[in-house]
Amino acid sequence: MRAMSLLLALALPAATLHAQATDPAPLASVTLPPELARVLTDYETNWRFGGDSLVKLFTDDAVLTVGGKPPARGKAALAAHYAGPKGPLALRAIAYAAEGNVAWIVGGYAMERGAPDVGKFILALRKGADGRWLIFSDMDTGNAGPQRRPAPPPER
Repeated sequence: MRAMSLLLALALPAATLHAQATDPAPLASVTLPPELARVLTDYETNWRFGGDSLVKLFTDDAVLTVGGKPPARGKAALAAHYAGPKGPLALRAIAYAAEGNVAWIVGGYAMERGAPDVGKFILALRKGADGRWLIFSDMDTGNAGPQRRPAPPPER
């Protein structure tokens, strides 16, 4: 019985450490200044409609880099990528910076507010001639691990 107690005493902390390493707590959200927060709320709103309604938030020379697809440049390519209506989207910021005419926001996204993040993003922003922040680059990827290719068959 003493050996079993010792084994449990050693195994429980190891199991706890393994659980902590595989399921880290999400990073805390940060509050954005209003002009940067507008970028995220406009994105959420226009996401539902897709296409041109979303593309108007981007610079003319914008670059889109999303997981599993080659980069796309310009509003026509973005409109094709974002074509058609989408479902709900909830964005949250976890870090940001702004200086002069450039800014960036790093965050997470979910399909509804308060749900766990299903992916993360980085928005690179540039201030337009009218002083409004526009998206120059949208880089996002899901939180699921990459799909692994099956091992090639052994050579004979």
